[in-house]
Amino acid sequence: MLGQADGSALVLAAPAKRVVTLSPHLAELMFAAGAGDRLIATVEFSDYPKPALSIPRIGDAFRLDSERILALRPDLVIAWESGNPRPAIAQLRSLGVPVWSVEIREPAEIADTIEAMGRAAGQEAQANREGRAIRQRLERLTLKYESTNELSYFYQVGENPLFTINGAHLISKGLKMCNGRNVFEQEPGLAFQVGYESVIVANPDALFAPFRQAGEDPLSAWREWPAMKAVSQDALYLLPADEVSRATQRFLDALELACKLLHELPEQNMHE
Repeated sequence: MLGQADGSALVLAAPAKRVVTLSPHLAELMFAAGAGDRLIATVEFSDYPKPALSIPRIGDAFRLDSERILALRPDLVIAWESGNPRPAIAQLRSLGVPVWSVEIREPAEIADTIEAMGRAAGQEAQANREGRAIRQRLERLTLKYESTNELSYFYQVGENPLFTINGAHLISKGLKMCNGRNVFEQEPGLAFQVGYESVIVANPDALFAPFRQAGEDPLSAWREWPAMKAVSQDALYLLPADEVSRATQRFLDALELACKLLHELPEQNMHE
């Protein structure tokens, strides 16, 4: 029995042997659960771990080839609740394809999902080991920073236009564990556009952004406002894009790095 994002349950008659994942992070989690050999198809940009590169593609997370999925005769399709097009998922379900919709909003849910994938694919032992390891890392992170001062930050998803996230996002939930406060945590949208003026007024202690090695520094424009706390103390931090943006066990690597950078701020600049 698999708990779905909407609270319902999906019951499989037997362990799934032919699985299709509809997001790169879901393919990665299947490998973490020890069930990568059950994957018969996935979507573009599923590039980790290395064996994921050889799995056939059935579109990308936003444009799915339903006919190809049906032709593959999967016994389980794992969907991304907030990312995949709802009409395509509804169509698969209407045609009798077992679809399990997953949404990860809390760091601990990464462990939950890996364990559920292990149960679905009959690989419980490895999946449970991975789940325990993730929970132990999260516990150590919380203990390490539980007595530190709260520090504010702005997380920049994209710079043109300027996009950010609210407090319900996985990244914000993660940074909350090390006393990081998203300056836009109270906003209603999970991801939304903001103005530079709003960030300047919020005056966060640090700025974060995802970064790929081949790209330009996405935070460089902020140096035009040297009076901002984050800029004056050179707290403009770049995080590895795939790790911080995908809800997998590698998210913990990016989270631990972000917490370390945040709390390396000079003591005199911390809130009392």
